[in-house]
Amino acid sequence: MMSKKEPTDKQLVERVKRGDKRAFDLLILKYQHKIISLVGRYLRDQDEVQDVTQESFIKAYRALPNFRGDSAFYTWLYRIAINTAKNQLVSRSRRPPDTDIDADDGEFQDNYAVLRDNESPEDVLAMGQMESVIYRAIGDLPEELKVAVTLREFEGLSYDEIAEVMECPVGTVRSRIFRAREAIEKKIAAIENG
Repeated sequence: MMSKKEPTDKQLVERVKRGDKRAFDLLILKYQHKIISLVGRYLRDQDEVQDVTQESFIKAYRALPNFRGDSAFYTWLYRIAINTAKNQLVSRSRRPPDTDIDADDGEFQDNYAVLRDNESPEDVLAMGQMESVIYRAIGDLPEELKVAVTLREFEGLSYDEIAEVMECPVGTVRSRIFRAREAIEKKIAAIENG
């Protein structure tokens, strides 16, 4: 059986520009979980996360006629979501949270090795402690390093895509990710040697 091929983001964007609102619904369905996850790194309150996510999609919908397609749609959407989350923090006169990532967030658990049957409880505990150190280390980073390494390691964006989201040169992205990884490694080494 031949399955119907999914429309590309570019095709969906063109359909929205021609007045097809259902096409934007498909873009929302495709990216809502990633945007919720991204916004959740800036805001702790789940109601706020939902509101900012919805606001991000509304802003994207309104700005879509001006979207030229110079970047990928999701890169453009990520930029809108990050800016909307930052604006929410500013409007509440709050600083970004101390930690960006909740250690219980199941999406990130996929990035770690699946537990094997032969691991001891001590191994499992040590791995949990290491994850906690990594999350704290990421949370302690300056915002521009935190955003760069999060988009790379957890969202899987390329250096070019991160440069578009952060509106900076690719070399700056590489430097920020390098510095972030270096800071994280130092914290891990301090725990291991300490």
